[in-house]
Amino acid sequence: MTALTIPTTTLADGSAFPLIGFGTGGLKGPDGAQRIATALGAGYRLLDTAAQYGNEAAVGEAIRLSGLDVDEVLVTTKIAGGDQGREAARTGYLESLRRLGLDRAALVLIHWPNPSRGLALDTWRTLVDLKEEGRALHIGVSNFRPEQIQELVDATGVWPEVNQIQLSPALARHDTVAFHQEHGIVTEAWGPLGGRDGLGTQYALRKVAQKHDATLTQVTLRWTIDRGIVVIPKSGDAQRQLENASLDHVRLDDEDRALLASLDLGEDAAWDSREHEEW
Repeated sequence: MTALTIPTTTLADGSAFPLIGFGTGGLKGPDGAQRIATALGAGYRLLDTAAQYGNEAAVGEAIRLSGLDVDEVLVTTKIAGGDQGREAARTGYLESLRRLGLDRAALVLIHWPNPSRGLALDTWRTLVDLKEEGRALHIGVSNFRPEQIQELVDATGVWPEVNQIQLSPALARHDTVAFHQEHGIVTEAWGPLGGRDGLGTQYALRKVAQKHDATLTQVTLRWTIDRGIVVIPKSGDAQRQLENASLDHVRLDDEDRALLASLDLGEDAAWDSREHEEW
């Protein structure tokens, strides 16, 4: 019996996909593995990691510690910038699987487009192959702009199933989300609690949280999943792990949404993946 009931959205092929996952960045070693296992015990079934996070072995150990069947846990990992390329991406992904102790990941993403390298398309072709081979259940991208996605599709005819992007009430990304919806791409949010934008200090957010007797985090996560967008909050604290996925008491109304809409800084405030690269 799990403590949490997590709502789902639907991928393009009809597969159910949790709207609330668990971010694992920064959770490493035995302690990290135990904290991730605690999240699985609470009811999370979607884990988000990446080669770049340096914790895939801890994620794999957490699944073993949880006692869950590996097929019950959906693991997302990402191809690092330095592993982009036709063969390098395959090698990098197989190394990720080795560290995870898995035969396949539920979802593999290209972490950043890194346009200066010019290898995103080659990398995407490899992900398409990996899915066809059954080595990855689902494939997608992360931090890609609509025109960067379109380049992949024009060359291969294959749409990403997910795009994980920077998104929060301070960065609502309406045009990008609309593009995703038009083409059957699930939007997944990283940074849903804001960051350098100072979201947590905003009066409008605090007012909505007070109204619903909720944390700032719960309000932002509810606002996000109400848009059909997947969130992957991270916490090593067991109580906060439960709070982050316990959103039933937060029912935002039109007044709340109008207040939160006032926080949107616009597309230019997001990290621009034509310029920002991570290798």
